[in-house]
Amino acid sequence: MQQSALVIGGGISGIQASLDLANMGFRVYLVERSPSIGGRMAQLDKTFPTMDCSICILAPKMIECSRHPNVTLLTYSEVKEVKGSVGNFAVKILKKPRYVDEKKCTGCGICAQNCPIEVPNEFDVGLSMRKAIYMPFPQAVPRVMTIDKENCVECGLCERVCMAKAVDREQQPQEVELNIGAIIVATGFDMFDPSEIPAYGYKQYKNVITALELERLLSASGPTGGRLMRLSDGMIPKRIAFVQCVGSRDRREWIRNAYCSSICCKYATKEAVIVKEHVPGAQVTIFYIDLRIFGRGFQEFVNRAKAEYGISFVRSCPGEIIEDPITKDLIVWFEDMTTRTPRSLTFDLVVLCPAIKPREGAGELAKVLGIDVDDYGFFKPLDAVSRPVDTPVSGIFICGVCSGTRTGDVPDSITQASATAARVAEVLAG
Repeated sequence: MQQSALVIGGGISGIQASLDLANMGFRVYLVERSPSIGGRMAQLDKTFPTMDCSICILAPKMIECSRHPNVTLLTYSEVKEVKGSVGNFAVKILKKPRYVDEKKCTGCGICAQNCPIEVPNEFDVGLSMRKAIYMPFPQAVPRVMTIDKENCVECGLCERVCMAKAVDREQQPQEVELNIGAIIVATGFDMFDPSEIPAYGYKQYKNVITALELERLLSASGPTGGRLMRLSDGMIPKRIAFVQCVGSRDRREWIRNAYCSSICCKYATKEAVIVKEHVPGAQVTIFYIDLRIFGRGFQEFVNRAKAEYGISFVRSCPGEIIEDPITKDLIVWFEDMTTRTPRSLTFDLVVLCPAIKPREGAGELAKVLGIDVDDYGFFKPLDAVSRPVDTPVSGIFICGVCSGTRTGDVPDSITQASATAARVAEVLAG
């Protein structure tokens, strides 16, 4: 029995599971395909329902994970092959080249300052630009630059200005082979693309944005420094609408997301409150089908949003959003469910709350691991009630949103990660 575990995915679930196992004395290898650990939580401004700074909670865990003597970080890496069985899995991991020496790089950023190439910044959901040599975000772990070879023009400026001589254009992909006792899958989630619903005008109208884009606009580390503004003209919006269930609970042939994403009501209410804090006089409206707010203190938070912040909740699923070509204001057409009559309201900004989807590549990873996915592509537990973190393959476990939308928020993801670590410890110590 190998006294070690492999954790696939460096979001909050993967980090928490890694720390729990490492603190029990087990060896942990944390694999993350991005250049930094942190996952979706790193992109958030505040957490629901405590309204604590997201990165303030996450960053210490990221640093602890990187410095823990029992944790080995394998960032910018992907699992390519898994063989064997519980207690002795043989794993092959492909470590992609950063073209920067991780041992030499100090993360000073001078190379990025001198790089002439700019491309859309994935961390800011395309709302800002980054350089071809970059660090994903200021608190990235490891604090190492990465060269985006696809967009690099190989001008050599970064190499000339790097005092640490860390740029290494000769780096090659490396294959890492490990023997592992158990595996935890914590790959997280992606967001549904609202442009698949043309009636809402996403990507057609600049002032129709997603909730994740709003998170970046509200964040002090975001593209506007935390200043809420319309993308069309930079104006501070005074009338903001949130549209729930965009791609969730939708059985249309080209969408087929019949499930509830479970967190949209929560984060929409949280973001609405933050908007009111940024723009106290704003009129904020949330269009919802049903309010599915479950969890300790969650309904109380919604009640506060209504009573203290004056946020309006309208039970309706808008049918269409139209832009005024002159003012760029947005007209939302909907059926008022209380009067059963069609109505329209005009807003400066509309925020779409998209469905949660399985992470890109989840299906391929499931085949590598030999585990099952459900009808929507989420990893399938052995039993959703009695064994929610086990898979049919002994020694392979799942945690966080990759196992379905029932664990959508941060507290649930952390709780399930710790539960998964406990199950792995049982297996490794058994």
